[in-house]
Amino acid sequence: MARTYFGTDGIRGLVGAAPITPDFVMRLGYAAGKVLTNAQSATVKPTVLIGKDTRISGYMLEAALEAGFAAAGVDVMLAGPMPTPAIAYLTRALRLAAGVVISASHNPYQDNGIKFFSHLGAKLPDAVENAIEIELESPMSCVESDKLGRAKRLDDAQGRYIEFCKSTFPNELDLRGLKIVVDCAHGAAYNIAPHVFHELGAEVIAIGNKPDGFNINDGFGATSPDAMAAAVRAHGADLGVALDGDADRLIMCDASGRLYNGDELLYVMVMDRLTTGAVPGAVGTLMTNMALEVAFKQMGIGFARAKVGDRYVLEVMQERGWILGGEGSGHLLCLDKHTTGDGIVSALQVLSALKRSGQSLQQCTSALVLYPQTLINLKVAAGFDWHQNRAMVTEKEQVERELGDTGRVLIRASGTEPLIRVMVEAKNAEHAASMARRIADTVLA
Repeated sequence: MARTYFGTDGIRGLVGAAPITPDFVMRLGYAAGKVLTNAQSATVKPTVLIGKDTRISGYMLEAALEAGFAAAGVDVMLAGPMPTPAIAYLTRALRLAAGVVISASHNPYQDNGIKFFSHLGAKLPDAVENAIEIELESPMSCVESDKLGRAKRLDDAQGRYIEFCKSTFPNELDLRGLKIVVDCAHGAAYNIAPHVFHELGAEVIAIGNKPDGFNINDGFGATSPDAMAAAVRAHGADLGVALDGDADRLIMCDASGRLYNGDELLYVMVMDRLTTGAVPGAVGTLMTNMALEVAFKQMGIGFARAKVGDRYVLEVMQERGWILGGEGSGHLLCLDKHTTGDGIVSALQVLSALKRSGQSLQQCTSALVLYPQTLINLKVAAGFDWHQNRAMVTEKEQVERELGDTGRVLIRASGTEPLIRVMVEAKNAEHAASMARRIADTVLA
């Protein structure tokens, strides 16, 4: 069925504009509560866990969700500011009916969103999201007073999650001797991530750890990693770890401030796993650098591309039974450690690889030379279909012939804006740039 509200990562938008309004979010809580109640035994009252990031709007939306769930007869546990993957973990660990995160991830504070996790700590199946959308079409009511849901705080949610993160790091290793800059993006991990790395033995310099409701992702975090790189150089640190606002993305840097994206970090994790056993394959996306695919092929490691979005990466991983995957943006998945992408857990996998090998990030990635990529975003009219633009199709085919097996062309429509994204990847940066411009000019002409 066509979706009205749910996108690839829940429901997201500008606070105060539909659908991110208190009245809609209350109805959403009620609709989700009704779907959960119908799926449960008649004698068992469902309980959901609600977490949020540090946006000022989180207070309002949390209260609206709580009211909607209570009206549907669902109990609520409130975790407060917590990373998105923490809610996934706690929902599963506490055997709850579902988890809900109030966050717009890497977006600015003016945006917010709602995403759900199943009782297994995974994104909700499409069928459940469809059922919620159908329920939203019905008027909101309220159960009898003796069946109303209750709400309570989850004691020590942060402590529980910190211990979980540490448990994904090898028992025989520690981080002693490392000075690490940890950039929390003024987001949900501000009071969690520094503790994880410190308790494993690292000297931690925390930045982006003073949220005020308005500064999430503002000049800090995985989408603004220059702050981390500058802090690493200023403090003479060994490494930098940058998370985004809800801490499911990861970008790292070495002592020189050189940045390492998700493709490079996935390479490090795969190479480390090869030292302890076979790695049948890894999953990237349509945007994953071709150098990664070539490197894996040379080593006999399978590689598959999913649509852009960690949800689709996870689907392909599950289909193939592979445990490692990710995106260049820093969404990384290790399914033997967690059910969803987790920036802190992913950083610990990279750090354990460095510790085991005795090598630096630069040394661990020296054999991987990323192909230059040029990405051009073109504003187009709503409903524009590039497949129907003969000039664009012809130029794309010509560029692909010129590249042969030394590069790639990717054209795709944005899922959230009236944009066409043209990406060309080639071994030569100038070629990539000129070819991308040739294709773009067919639309601008």
